[in-house]
Formats: sequence, C-alpha cells, structure tokens
Amino acid sequence: MGFLFTQFTDVTWERKLYSDTFIKMIKPLAAVISSVTLSAYLLAMSWSSVVQAEATIDVGKFSTAAEGNIPPAGWEPLVFPKIAKHTDYVFVKDGDVVVVKATSAAAASGLTHKVKIDLSKYPVIKWRWKVSNVIEKSDVARKDGDDYAARIYVTFAYEPDKVSFGKKLKYKAGRVLFGQDIPIAAINYIWESKTPVDTIVDNAYTDFVKMIVIESGKDKVGQWVDEERNLYEDYKKAFGSEPPLVSGVAIMTDTDNTGESAVAYYGDIVFQAKQ
Repeated sequence: MGFLFTQFTDVTWERKLYSDTFIKMIKPLAAVISSVTLSAYLLAMSWSSVVQAEATIDVGKFSTAAEGNIPPAGWEPLVFPKIAKHTDYVFVKDGDVVVVKATSAAAASGLTHKVKIDLSKYPVIKWRWKVSNVIEKSDVARKDGDDYAARIYVTFAYEPDKVSFGKKLKYKAGRVLFGQDIPIAAINYIWESKTPVDTIVDNAYTDFVKMIVIESGKDKVGQWVDEERNLYEDYKKAFGSEPPLVSGVAIMTDTDNTGESAVAYYGDIVFQAKQ
C-alpha cells in the first residue's frame, strides 16, 4: 500500500441487587449465613457481573451488519488522496454469518474504526479472515511489494511521556507534513506470500510502522483462519517500549503497488481482557 499513517466505550453496567425478586431468591441463603458473609457474597456476584460485561471489547461486530455496502456504526472508509482506485468492501453472508468481503484490483483503501483501548487491560486481539489468493509480488521488505491480500492495521495514540526526544521530533515533522493528528505508531498484522511467519520488520516506508507476518503462502488459501495475538507483547517486542493507547483499528486489502488482484474476507474483531 504505501506510507499509511492516518487518523483513526465505556462499557456501562447496572444491577438491581435489592429488588423483591432478588430478596426472595436469597432468603434461604441469608438464613444460614452471617450478614458479613452475605455482603461478601453479594459483592462477589456484583464483581463477577462486571468482569463478565467487560471480558471483551467488540471493535468489529461485522456479523451483526446488514448485507450490502454500508459499514456498521463507527466504521468508515479509509482512502488516500493520491490513490484514485479503491478496494471494494461489501458485507456478504458466508454460510449463516455476515462478513466483510474485500475485492482489490490494482487498488487500495480500507475500513477504519477509531477506538481508545488500554492494552494493559485488554492485551489480546482476536479475529478471523480468509483469502482467496495471495499476492505473488508481495514483499514486506520492498516499497513496490507493500501489498497484502489481508491485513489488520492497529494504530496507537501520541502520548508524549512515552516517546523519546528523537521520536518526538520525527512525529512533529510528520504532523507538519500531513497536517493532522497522526498516530505515533502502528502495527500491521499481514498475510504475506513468502516471508516466514512471526517475522517483525519496519514498514518499507517508515519505522513508525511495524509489520508482523502471521500468515504466509498458499497453504491456508480458501480457509477461514482464526487469529489470536497478544498485541501488548507484540508492541513491546516490535518497538521496545510500553504501548500507548490503541487509537484505531482498520482492515485493508491493497494491491496498488504490485498491480495484482486479491479477494479477502474479514470476520469479527474483538479485544480480550487480561486473564
């Protein structure tokens, strides 16, 4: 794709512990345990509800979308001024489940969703995807090979207290160049054609973006593949520091550099709480 560096809720809960129905339910229990024990029991039940409610953050609930070309709430097209031809994204049924189908022919664009996620609390990202083909000339080490049949793109917010002086200068220069509030870093999880799985390298255009190969080659073409990554650990390994807040998540199938074609499918994307 080229140099991609662009912009990209609180879970509420309510429990009515002292309703008539609830009091009737616990009376037998209250008769045989002390009030202190009961209080602890109620607190444990309430805390359990909170934990369950916040076990995951649904970033891309594509399975609930209607078929067609209108993305779910919060998702919007990601396009680039110098690239006229865009990848087509449409919501289709694969079996009984709605997924995103991406079709790209010498084109590039994505779908993006702005978020604020603390990886110290939600370190794991999960998704599933399927590709119909790999891009033959895809090469993570080259600008003219910076195309991938499928990628999950995660951006990170600028937090000055977590950034070195040298990187601050580069970041400020980038803001002058692009004239917007750009992220400080990004990680791309990619499906490449030949580079070994678990390879971590700088993006061919900038060291602000790290590429992590998690699928490679044709062995799984045509199959749904479930992915799970500890993004917190991947960030530390890639950048050598603690991660700032996640500011955005995007999906992208791009073929503009190689001039090839690709079709990919994306399922739901969730962040999972620390166990």
